[in-house]
Amino acid sequence: MESVDGAVRTLPSIGRLSRGLPFGRPHGQFGLSPSGRLLPPALRSQENADPRRTAFLLHKQWTLYSVTPLYRFSNTRLRDYARLLSAFIAAEKQKGLAVEIGVELDIKVAVSSIPDLKGSDQDQAAILVQLSLRSPASSKNSEEKLIWLGWFCCVSGDDLSENVPEDFTCLPLFLANGAESYTSIVGSWFQKTFDCCFRRLAISPLNLSWMAAMWTGCKVDKTASAMELVFSVPHLPQPLDISYAIHPEDAKALWDTVQKTPGEITQEEVDVFMDCLYSHFHRHFKIHLSATKLVKVSTAVASAHCDGIIKVRF
Repeated sequence: MESVDGAVRTLPSIGRLSRGLPFGRPHGQFGLSPSGRLLPPALRSQENADPRRTAFLLHKQWTLYSVTPLYRFSNTRLRDYARLLSAFIAAEKQKGLAVEIGVELDIKVAVSSIPDLKGSDQDQAAILVQLSLRSPASSKNSEEKLIWLGWFCCVSGDDLSENVPEDFTCLPLFLANGAESYTSIVGSWFQKTFDCCFRRLAISPLNLSWMAAMWTGCKVDKTASAMELVFSVPHLPQPLDISYAIHPEDAKALWDTVQKTPGEITQEEVDVFMDCLYSHFHRHFKIHLSATKLVKVSTAVASAHCDGIIKVRF
């Protein structure tokens, strides 16, 4: 394929681009830094962020991947990357035959930076990749249909980039929305071009409980839907899930009694919050939820599944 430096112009098929297991089974746990410290379970927008620049996050289901550092990635070459990725996608559609760079393609690729999305001021700005479809028969000014979205982001720059050489860019979390075939093609191009590796990312019960506490503490409309926790019961011949719904005002009132410092969350507070919910459930149904596995959290703010699927509602 054409490298970033333009050395070669032959695009091989996707089958020859695997490094490790790029899009296989869930690997690793969401929210843990190399040092083992729990990271913020979700990104936050900066106070001066433009809501229009982050609106693409809402009301979509995102699949999570972990990404190793990108070698020689540059924020000044995003247009070049879009052009090269567009050619790579076109070549895949033509079963590996090379195409001329810069020709008009059915699928338009856009790569852009979103400085508003980062975990802290030290983190790298998020990188958004968009694929849009335009009918070859339509005019150049016709409306394009967005068919796939993916974005790279960083949630703990201090921890993750501590020992990373200058030539590497740390954007360890990738979220994709759209057909898996496009996720595979885009991921393969990034792996080949920047010598990185993608893996499906699981969300541990510990981090799901953090999400439940964090999202419960957010101010929402009084008509908001209930908070729902789904637990999987282990060691049974047939799968069995337990759904536990809590009125949002009751959940918020409980969290307010647990949280000591507004705006901050500790592991102790999360444990107390969940233990109170478990005790209430046991008092009514005589079932110890602590013996089960938390697999899904759903609130008016967002939802998350242990398989690495999240959805932000507002």
